[in-house]
Amino acid sequence: MHASRTTKLLVGSIVWLLLISVLHFNLNFESTERKVIKMGYMPVITNLAVPLLDYASKEGNGVRYKAIKYASFAEMAESLRNGEIDVAFMIAPLSIVLRQQGEDVKIVYIGNRHESTMVARKELKVKTLHDLVGKTIAIPMRYSGHNISILDLLEKENLTGQINVVEMNPPDMAAALSAGSLDAYYVGEPFAAQTLMSGHSERVFYVEEVWDKFICNLAVVRNDLIQNDPKVVQHIVNGAARSGMWASKNPKEAVKIAAKYWNQPVKLLEYAFTTPKNRILYDKYIPKENEMKEMAELMKKYRLLEQTNIDGLVEDKFAKAVKVESITDIKSILK
Repeated sequence: MHASRTTKLLVGSIVWLLLISVLHFNLNFESTERKVIKMGYMPVITNLAVPLLDYASKEGNGVRYKAIKYASFAEMAESLRNGEIDVAFMIAPLSIVLRQQGEDVKIVYIGNRHESTMVARKELKVKTLHDLVGKTIAIPMRYSGHNISILDLLEKENLTGQINVVEMNPPDMAAALSAGSLDAYYVGEPFAAQTLMSGHSERVFYVEEVWDKFICNLAVVRNDLIQNDPKVVQHIVNGAARSGMWASKNPKEAVKIAAKYWNQPVKLLEYAFTTPKNRILYDKYIPKENEMKEMAELMKKYRLLEQTNIDGLVEDKFAKAVKVESITDIKSILK
């Protein structure tokens, strides 16, 4: 009897150890077998590639793309510096600042364009920037295309110094305007759409009306990733570009996926993606040195930089090698 009970206990212990070992092996093996690429991003349409890549790579073999959402671009930039993320989908001028600060980073992809909007409080009945004299406009950060754009517009309209421009994290803008503590803001969608849909704001202009082919966000990787694993960088750029092509033909499906990652209503995203129709440009993803040089020159003009050097910042070979054929479903963006 005693021996039988001992045998049962022994067998039970062995089975338990085997079970634990199998579970431990599966959890660890699955987490290390696939290469994981951590992608930092803010929840704006220009960075749509991030949630789509994460969603498409959740199952299967291949590279696993992990989306990491940030509340500010400054925080994301620090994570890239520290090697906490592999690729940063960041606001464009910040990549120039990083490069000039000595970070060995490369721009490999340009996010979807024409997705930024300037809105103002409805009761102000703003038609032009002149109507905002003495008022306050929020932009995502000092080193943003939106700030450069506003500074340029103010100069052209002889309004320099007559409108207060402040920095504010995009997720906070809609609430600030709705509460009356902000008069206007200029940002990537869907943040402008929030107050347009709620009736608290009216559109002043779409970015493409003042800056054609405007670059809001782009993808930056550290050069050591390019040197150590160029194939995975190519795969990142392939997937990002192909995700845009898929989204352009399947906006409703893309919106449903993005809504889950961004924790925003589907109706809001549908509005932002389709108002007006065919607004967003998904096919202008190849980074060009002349565009970034123009941005650097404007940054120097408005005292955001001391010099315009961007040597080595733009790496276009990966985007130029992208093939956009045979995109059938969300999974196919990874092929």
